[in-house]
Amino acid sequence: MTETTISLADVKSPADLKDLTLAQLAELAARIRRRIIDTVSRTGGHLAPSLGVVELTLALHKVFDAPVDKIVWDVGHQTYCHKLITGREPQFDTLRQLDGLSGFPRRRESLYDTFDTGHSSTSISAALGMAVAKRLKGEPGKVIAVIGDGSLTGGLAYEGLNQAGDRDEDLIVVLNDNKMSISENVGALSSILSRQLSSRFYQRLRKEVEKFLKSIPGIGESVLALARKSEESWKSFVTPGMLFEAFKFNYLGPIDGHRLDRLISTFENVRELSGPILVHVVTQKGKGFAPAEANPAHYHGVGKFDVNSGAPHQKGHQAPSYTQVFGQTMCRLAEVNDRVFAITAAMPEGTGLIEFSEKFPDRFMDVGIAEQHAVVVAAGLAVEGLRPVVAIYSTFLQRAFDQIVHDVCHQDLPVVFALDRGGIVGQDGSTHQGLFDLCYLRPLPHMIVAAPKDEEELRRLLFTGLNQDHPFALRYPRGRGLGVELSEDLVGLPVGRGEILRDGHDVALLAVGAMVAPAVAAAAQLARRGVSALVANARFIKPLDEDLITDAAARTGRVVTIEENVLDGGFGSAVVELLVDRGLGHISLKRLGIPDVFVPHGTQPELRAMYGLDEAGIVRAALKVVSGVQTPAFSQRAAR
Repeated sequence: MTETTISLADVKSPADLKDLTLAQLAELAARIRRRIIDTVSRTGGHLAPSLGVVELTLALHKVFDAPVDKIVWDVGHQTYCHKLITGREPQFDTLRQLDGLSGFPRRRESLYDTFDTGHSSTSISAALGMAVAKRLKGEPGKVIAVIGDGSLTGGLAYEGLNQAGDRDEDLIVVLNDNKMSISENVGALSSILSRQLSSRFYQRLRKEVEKFLKSIPGIGESVLALARKSEESWKSFVTPGMLFEAFKFNYLGPIDGHRLDRLISTFENVRELSGPILVHVVTQKGKGFAPAEANPAHYHGVGKFDVNSGAPHQKGHQAPSYTQVFGQTMCRLAEVNDRVFAITAAMPEGTGLIEFSEKFPDRFMDVGIAEQHAVVVAAGLAVEGLRPVVAIYSTFLQRAFDQIVHDVCHQDLPVVFALDRGGIVGQDGSTHQGLFDLCYLRPLPHMIVAAPKDEEELRRLLFTGLNQDHPFALRYPRGRGLGVELSEDLVGLPVGRGEILRDGHDVALLAVGAMVAPAVAAAAQLARRGVSALVANARFIKPLDEDLITDAAARTGRVVTIEENVLDGGFGSAVVELLVDRGLGHISLKRLGIPDVFVPHGTQPELRAMYGLDEAGIVRAALKVVSGVQTPAFSQRAAR
């Protein structure tokens, strides 16, 4: 390779980086950024996080010897550069597409992906386990956890730091500080390149701090005397390392995360050290793409966009998203009820609560990536008479299951859980599909679980949840609504009551949430084939509308349940239990939902078709039931 001919195609593995000069690495970084921007503009994805760590990724792979050295990426949405230089460049255009590359690290995808990630704050704990295992097995190599982009707001990260420091394990933690997870005072120190006592910068900074302290009347000399007690006090005083050294980590940094020379020299030094080490790297989220640099939160995860302007591709007039409707309704409800309080976990934009946070700052809390904390704070608010709404994506609320059980349901507190992205999410893949919430919420005493059929019903169910006295989970899908008219007045709905949308006598289609609309469409198609299908919007998964369901089953003798959730323990299971308890176990029944698998990445329509959760799939299932293919409801094999 020469200085002028380096290309991305020349890099087949990290080994090809070893002999590259700084100039060649800089050229490669520019080419990688362009490839990421071009690809994500067509596929959508996590643009800003990956653009911010290009130099960091190149430096790590140049200095360390993966896969002997293990690199664990927290969250994983910043790994596009990592994928490009670990043999996956030819497949990169398939990013987040069905049967293509995942948008996150996947062990089955590459030996360079050491740990599956998608949720945050896990890297330090996982890397600690790997480091201990390496030591016990006598294997060579370092273990490096790369954490940042909000992940250090998660309590699990501190549990990992605490254990790693206490055990004095050989572990390197790289903190990617892109101003999204470390406070501003740390960011203000980004020009500090080393904390070594021999550094001229350090000595100059020390003198400037002494001069400043002496100028403070009354207290300056006392503070200065305290800081002078030991050299270690000075290190903590003028660098952001005090927190990490309290965890017994050797702290290095902050380092400019876009200076390849400084990154490489630092990692070369760190490679020769032992024990727990934290390297603080300051990066710019979205670097290299002006729109992402200006608005990194918006470009954190994006759909398809124009590569020149950064503007999203529009498809003409579209209905508002469920997220938008939720956010607007929250503002409206808060205007007339001063007890309404909104909580989110580092997702004010993603959950639609930006406007609420601006209009009602005293009644809004963003707790960071700390879902457990969010739920318990809500419980505390509810104990004191407020009406908290905890808005968290379905997949992330899993992290707070014990708090839902112990702190909310056990006390029967009126906390509303707004579960955005319930069901099939799409191209973010298996770690982000919201397919378990009906199962983990349904068994809990006092919990009410509802799923709206459209955006108007979302508004009415949110109103209902805020005007009753029990835990209330409202689960709604990712994406746009159906475009139904939104009423001027908000009116509640009776808890535990569904509705018949279409009568019929051959088969009953019992659907919840996003599956109601395709069930209605399937019934129309079935009618053209001479099959009369009853369609019910069950609306409540708990409590079920028992009379509606048993009557529909008894009248038709055949039932198809339809849910965008895993089958084991979900809505269909609840219906089977009800029918058996009511002596209707002879009813022929088919459950449509997700089997016992983790759903991969792909578009929502592709994945729904794959699992028979679209109009065509519902028609096929109904015809089988009507033709007598299905066996009674109490048969577990038939119920799957």
